[in-house]
Amino acid sequence: MKKWLLIGFISFMMILAACGGDNGGADGGNEEGNANETAQGEELFQQNCASCHGGDLSGGTGPDLTNASDSYDQSEIVTIITEGKGSMPAQDVSEDEASQIADYVLSQ
Repeated sequence: MKKWLLIGFISFMMILAACGGDNGGADGGNEEGNANETAQGEELFQQNCASCHGGDLSGGTGPDLTNASDSYDQSEIVTIITEGKGSMPAQDVSEDEASQIADYVLSQ
């Protein structure tokens, strides 16, 4: 009897382990995914923006972006990147890449 109870308990635990676990990012708050997006955004920023805005976003020939979140939201930054603004020309990046750059700038 104890043997069957033990087998039943182990089987139940295996079923729970198989059914539980990763929800495939369905909660929208996947921290690892967000960190990866920010890292990609930083890399894209360094490749496309740092020469004017400084590697640390402190400015140069382009304006300081360290407080960009005070003036712009994510979609506004994407528009500036893809369409240009003032003397800044539109950048040759996809909308997804512009979004990653914007996320990085806003995270700083």
